[in-house]
Amino acid sequence: MRDLLQPSYHVLSLGAGVQSTTVYLLGLDSALPVRFDAAVFADTGDEPAAVYQHLDWLRTLGGPPIITRSAGRLGDDVINGRNSTGQKFHAASIPAYTGNGLPGYSALGKGHRQCTREYKIRVVEQAIRRDVLGLAPRRPTPKHVTVHQYIGISVDEARRAVSIRARFAVGERKGVPHFPLLDLGWTRNDCTEYLKDRVPHLVGRSACVFCPLKSDREWRLLKESDPAGWDRAVAIDEALRSPDRAAVVMRMRLPLFLHRSARPLRTASLAGETNGTFPYFATECEGACGV
Repeated sequence: MRDLLQPSYHVLSLGAGVQSTTVYLLGLDSALPVRFDAAVFADTGDEPAAVYQHLDWLRTLGGPPIITRSAGRLGDDVINGRNSTGQKFHAASIPAYTGNGLPGYSALGKGHRQCTREYKIRVVEQAIRRDVLGLAPRRPTPKHVTVHQYIGISVDEARRAVSIRARFAVGERKGVPHFPLLDLGWTRNDCTEYLKDRVPHLVGRSACVFCPLKSDREWRLLKESDPAGWDRAVAIDEALRSPDRAAVVMRMRLPLFLHRSARPLRTASLAGETNGTFPYFATECEGACGV
């Protein structure tokens, strides 16, 4: 273990989406009252190709080191019906929609969600302990050390900060959450405007290619701009309803779907949300995905 003489560490949870990219660049531009020691990207292995390209670009800027860590490829685990530790689980690990798949019927409900905690939150926590603090497994954080964790939540999703603060308040985490965009009063649109002059390419929303919390506009964008990502999403959608039901538990009587219409993604209508909004953005995973 390294000699932890430094009393405080400042780490950005980097989703590589609009908001967390904004926070990273604001820190790099000395526009925040803090300098990040590192940024951590939790890689599910199934982000859109543009996200990985964007991360490569961020690394060329010479800013705080970007640490990439993973709990495994989430899509493969969904297909094989296991969690990040290789154990079988009792529900789909992603918030897939339940339904009967018949025309005229919409989703009846949504599956249990454990993907964010296992493949994002825990990965970031472990990276902070092992890569930033240099702690051995199961070794507690020294009492004199405080980790300040920065999360890209903007004011239009401010309610997501409530659950994050509650999570930090539980247990011996020795962590303090911070929300720089809330302090600045910035919305997602403010971030988008800032990035127009700062980034030479479009910064999209970071989320697995098969994340069910997509609007039709996002599904269309994936299909048009990332054919490999679309094919991956279709394959996982079909695996959810495979005859051997490897991707779900035996108790799950209703079939699962990635599209909210509870229809197969390959043939689902993607004609909704033509006004450019993202109606499901505020329902995302505790601020760990897509920021």
